[in-house]
Amino acid sequence: MRKKFLVTGGAGFIGSHLCENLLNKGNEVICFDNLSTGKLKNIEHIKNKVIFVKGDANSFNDLEVIFKENKLSGVFHHAAIVGVKRTMESPVDVLNDIESARNILNLALKYGKPKIIFASSSEVYGEPVEIPELENGHINAQIPYAVTKLYCEKLMSAYWQKYKLPTCSLRFFNVYGPRQESSDYGFVIGIFIKSVLRGMSPVIYGDGTQTRDFVYIDDNVEASIKALESRTNGEVINIGTGRPTTILDLAEKIIALCGLKKNLKPKFIKHRDDVRHRFPDIGKMKNLLNFTSRYNLKSGLEKTINWYKKEI
Repeated sequence: MRKKFLVTGGAGFIGSHLCENLLNKGNEVICFDNLSTGKLKNIEHIKNKVIFVKGDANSFNDLEVIFKENKLSGVFHHAAIVGVKRTMESPVDVLNDIESARNILNLALKYGKPKIIFASSSEVYGEPVEIPELENGHINAQIPYAVTKLYCEKLMSAYWQKYKLPTCSLRFFNVYGPRQESSDYGFVIGIFIKSVLRGMSPVIYGDGTQTRDFVYIDDNVEASIKALESRTNGEVINIGTGRPTTILDLAEKIIALCGLKKNLKPKFIKHRDDVRHRFPDIGKMKNLLNFTSRYNLKSGLEKTINWYKKEI
């Protein structure tokens, strides 16, 4: 039997890839998005296969129609305000995303108890006290976006504990790949690639020694689907490669792989607020999901750069 899944935020970067992967596995997919940051262009290539519904996840009524009219096998909850710049400019609006989590949980409880996979973030760790970061280790969420994600994680766990509603929260680290936003509201890899392809130096805030764990989109999506299929109820799981990369090394790799100007060098701007190090312990991901990333940084960047070359 074909299964039917709901992906909120399905027209966004990660959501659109998730919709595509689920369709390729022979499932029916409802892509739910208010298009505030998601784009119809992201699902243009699957528009004849996916069921697109424009709606607001913060609206109980918008979502209830979906749950009431469809027997869902699972829900991937990605709808949220995303991007550091955007979330810092709208700190109060970010808190509204708590309402969407409540809506999803209560509707799932009311209509068949489909499993919910919640897209959380490594931002909950804040400035880390320990490296690598453990799911049950020190949490230092300070900005509203991080606090909201953490609160929603607690909601997910609480609904499993009290109502046995199957849930799992995934702490995504730095996901990248085709279709990711590369504007000032976007993310570092897309911004770097766009700059380099236009012959401009990638701008590094700080000295470039800060580290991140970059996860190619296909690995992120595969891990998310495995979380739905595995015994992960009530769990919180880091999703990463476990391989930290400095921002300077990232910039230099992108310059080399773009193959344009050999003499192009990163430009440094003083910056005091950036988190120094962020990368996860992935033991729980390996044990519970039986999953490790397939893409190293070079192979993921190559696929991403090839996509951007067609777009810029």
